[in-house]
Amino acid sequence: MVLKKEKKKNIIRIIDVTNRDGVQTSRLGLSKLQKTLVNIYLNKMGVFQSEFGFPFTHHEINYLNANLELAERKVIFPMRLSGWIRAIEEDVKKAVKYTRVKYLNMSISTSEQMIHHKFAGKIGKKDIINSVVRSVKLAKKSGIKAVGVNAEDASRTDVEYLIEFALAAKAAGADRLRYCDTLGFDDPFTIYDRISEIASIVKMPIELHCHNDLGMVVAVSVAGAKAAIDSGVDAYINTTVNGMGERAGNADLVSCILALKYSSGFVNNPKYVIDPKINLKMAWRIAKYASYAFGVPIPINQVGVGDNAFAHESGIHADGALKDRRNYELYDYEELGRGEPEIIDTGRNITAGEYSGIKGFRNVYNKLEVKFKDDKEATKILELVRYANVLTQKPLVRDELLFIARYPGIARKIFTMNPARPEGW
Repeated sequence: MVLKKEKKKNIIRIIDVTNRDGVQTSRLGLSKLQKTLVNIYLNKMGVFQSEFGFPFTHHEINYLNANLELAERKVIFPMRLSGWIRAIEEDVKKAVKYTRVKYLNMSISTSEQMIHHKFAGKIGKKDIINSVVRSVKLAKKSGIKAVGVNAEDASRTDVEYLIEFALAAKAAGADRLRYCDTLGFDDPFTIYDRISEIASIVKMPIELHCHNDLGMVVAVSVAGAKAAIDSGVDAYINTTVNGMGERAGNADLVSCILALKYSSGFVNNPKYVIDPKINLKMAWRIAKYASYAFGVPIPINQVGVGDNAFAHESGIHADGALKDRRNYELYDYEELGRGEPEIIDTGRNITAGEYSGIKGFRNVYNKLEVKFKDDKEATKILELVRYANVLTQKPLVRDELLFIARYPGIARKIFTMNPARPEGW
């Protein structure tokens, strides 16, 4: 008897872009320490990859290499750390020269709108493909393990050209195509049709990078992932924590995961497999931290993590929820890491900041059960905490303080800036 080999199931994975697209939110941003904590939380959440910055941008280099060192030490592991570059050879050269990054996504615009009104006709469709091909080949030759190729404004790009673009990138060695709904132009139906056509011909994994300009970002991302799986390729959804991002934002991390786990077309459907590493228990923690770090409150009705996500006031709803929570709740708040008591100090409160003295500083760390050998060791950590506070301009939270105490050498690298000097300085 010959046993049939079980067909490999295609998987939906998460590539979070908070530290690249999320930090580009106008008038907001994160310090390098805060970006590092986001990476640590994403790793604990089981996210496949974090797009953690720009390896051709000078002020990012120390932070990027410090986080890559954390990856080498297995502090951030098994999550991949990927850099974002433009699809030009110059950026590839800078990325491999300045950092030890092994994963890259390279981006270039593909729509007629952007070719004519962004590139101003200086380059055409053939030039775009040639630039991508050269960049992918150089990246692979330089030791980059995996390359994602981004078609910016893909939703307004002719499908036939996207297929030509993707096939050329694949032949050059690209590992994934990132379909960018840059302006939130797609709806769930159009993206399903477009991804189905592309994936069925190109036969390479598809990333869905969608924006929320029309308020459909999660639905569009999930529909695109469904199309990729239905066409026999792996899917990767790009997310940001709390949906941060340019203009109306990106696809919210927690909302996408919940949609993949509990919406009617996915729940208990063996065809659609979400990355088994995903740990929703981190949802509450990472959402609260990102809210504090960005300085943006979580909306009261935010999916899963908003204050009202599990609140019931209507008599009928409250009665039904008390009888059986499934009457009015699709999933449990405990699954998101909610429900643990929040301890709020009252009375005297000593914080650590840029003007802290050694006595108050040691008191803060004593509460965290961190002991120093002597004042000399404590002073070294205090100096780093002061620098961190200068950068964040906020009281440091527990995990930030612990990170600095555990990894002072890496913290020092993260806090160190080496401004580039133009010729003539």
